Amino acid sequence: MFRIGDFSRLSRVSVRALRLYDEMGLFKPVHVDATSGYRYYSAEQLTRLNQIVAFKDLGFSLEQIADLLNDNIPSDEIRGMLRLKQAEAQQLIQGEQKRLRQIEARLQQIEKSGNDAVDNVVLKRVEAQTIVAIRDVLPVCTDVKHLHAELDEVLLKQDIESVGFSQTLWHDSEYRLDTIDTEAIVPVNKTITDNERIHSYLLPEVEQMACIIHHGSYDTIVQALNTLLCWIEANSYQIAGVNREIYLQPKITDKDFFENIKHTVIEVQLPVLNS
Repeated sequence: MFRIGDFSRLSRVSVRALRLYDEMGLFKPVHVDATSGYRYYSAEQLTRLNQIVAFKDLGFSLEQIADLLNDNIPSDEIRGMLRLKQAEAQQLIQGEQKRLRQIEARLQQIEKSGNDAVDNVVLKRVEAQTIVAIRDVLPVCTDVKHLHAELDEVLLKQDIESVGFSQTLWHDSEYRLDTIDTEAIVPVNKTITDNERIHSYLLPEVEQMACIIHHGSYDTIVQALNTLLCWIEANSYQIAGVNREIYLQPKITDKDFFENIKHTVIEVQLPVLNS
């Protein structure tokens, strides 16, 4: 028999781990001296200890390992636990591969721009929102300010408080110079009395929304959209809905909103799905 120190050195398992396995009943010594309390182990126990180490390296918890080493556990259950662990490992690999693609995409952006001042694309979950909305077909996109002005007037008359920034949903499936299907929305604290033009409803949650902050003239917002599209392609996502604009500064109803060159701040959003 071997004392715990010698057995630890030969098996390459720490004394601390051996004591823990003993306390759990997972791997007990063949003998414990009644006087000194010393633990003694046999070479015949190495097979079970190696099994414990092997399962631990596969990512199983000690509780799971105890179940796996139970003589009464069916082989089908063992295979099921191993397949589950295999699936978990594959998921981790896929997550790291996705992270690697994101890093590569960022490096490419930096190389193209010649510096590290690259617009940041963020992937986030957008919660469901109770909104007031008006949807119309507009002659030009800048007429959206009139829809937002109409919304503001309705909220004022019905004494309803907005709880977020004004937003626009662009519903056309392609770029259009005219007859643009546009929806102006405002998050609110309660629903309104609908009419033929104004409606309130729950805008659904979006699990994955690719977002970028655009600074500067509204005329150059296409640059933010281009950055989003490049990021989506580089990271193997697919567009899963209409793009949104959230007007952070100034209010879209301000008279100089579309002429403001320096101080306009807009968050551009696109819902995405994994490819």
